[in-house]
Amino acid sequence: MDANEITTPRGPSRRSVLAVGTALLTLGVPVGTAAARTRDARVRLRLPAPTGPHPVGTRSLRLVDRSRRDPWTGAPVRELMVDVRYPARSVAGHARAAQMTAGEAAGFDRLNNFGGLPADRVDWAATRTFAHTGAPADRHAARSVVLYSPGVLDPRTLGTTLTDELASRGHVVVAIDHPYDVSAVEFPDGRVVTSRLPQEFEAAQQAGPDAVTALLKKTAAVRVADVRFVLDVLDDVLRDALGDAAPCGAPVGVFGQSAGGFAALQALHDDPRIAAAADLDGVLAYVQDDHDEGGLSTVAAQGVDRPFLLMGSDGDDRTTVPSWRELWRHSTGWRRDLTVRGSGHATYTDAATLLPQVADRLGLPREMLTDWVGTVPAARAVAAQRAYVTAFFDRWLRDRDDDGLLDGPSPRFPEVAFV
Repeated sequence: MDANEITTPRGPSRRSVLAVGTALLTLGVPVGTAAARTRDARVRLRLPAPTGPHPVGTRSLRLVDRSRRDPWTGAPVRELMVDVRYPARSVAGHARAAQMTAGEAAGFDRLNNFGGLPADRVDWAATRTFAHTGAPADRHAARSVVLYSPGVLDPRTLGTTLTDELASRGHVVVAIDHPYDVSAVEFPDGRVVTSRLPQEFEAAQQAGPDAVTALLKKTAAVRVADVRFVLDVLDDVLRDALGDAAPCGAPVGVFGQSAGGFAALQALHDDPRIAAAADLDGVLAYVQDDHDEGGLSTVAAQGVDRPFLLMGSDGDDRTTVPSWRELWRHSTGWRRDLTVRGSGHATYTDAATLLPQVADRLGLPREMLTDWVGTVPAARAVAAQRAYVTAFFDRWLRDRDDDGLLDGPSPRFPEVAFV
């Protein structure tokens, strides 16, 4: 087995499965050309440091599912890239990992969910995470595992703030890219594959509503299959990344943002190996507007019997989003429905801290920023997500006391409403 490969021989609204309808076709606003603008002239960004007691290590791995043809290309195998974040014993001598590779950064610059974001003005490859490449794992701290799925078009690394945070608090986090869905994925051999969704979506729109619904279903199904494949090879992934410190057999949770949240809850419904799941602003129906009735996924129509957490953008909760209402009505396990006041859809990604920096440095209109990430201050949005997502997985994967944070409103987080 290659150090960068795990293989197996086994056989649009802003929260829709396809993310932001027209934004799916947005390629950014060109400002100058790459030849006319040097890297040093581009805006460089910073992520917030994690707050847990452990330093963070990371490994990136290529996974190969030989039991499936690639559903987007017809290739004989399905390839994935994952990042494994984990509590490290020491990070001395290990460099901080880039948030995106050069190929992924170029793809994200060309195609992303942020309509009006100027192209060729941000050095996305320059952002550093707080995870250190190849650092040795702390065998005494790594006791649970959480999988992460990002939103449509988003790279796995746009959830770095939360994945680094969870790792700093003792969880091992496997962040999954979904090739040909995400803007760009770079493999260890230098291949960069880009999203096929813009052309797929355009063709579906031309074909009519049934074709759009079919594409929504396909996108969700591919993501859930990717998550379940990672579960199939999880012990190998953990051993490759953490060595003797791998917490094989540990409880597993899943979370995601937007379509990743859909995948997390649907995987919870479909796969008994998952103990708990969190959905960050992801509609659970095959609809193009969050508030449309019908088109329910099986998780929404049938519910689940294990714990789940819903965290919605301002104004979206189980009283306004039909698929969340039906999930709640049909479920029998522990559950919470929270809203962050003033939040937008992308508040639940690294955009919450990165895009305000972009807007400030480039002098973008405030209205553009609030369309992307709402009005809640970035520091408060990040603090709330970290606290509640960590408390949820601490409670259900590690049986750790969360000081009652999940039991009702807290004066520490006045922007978080319990629905």
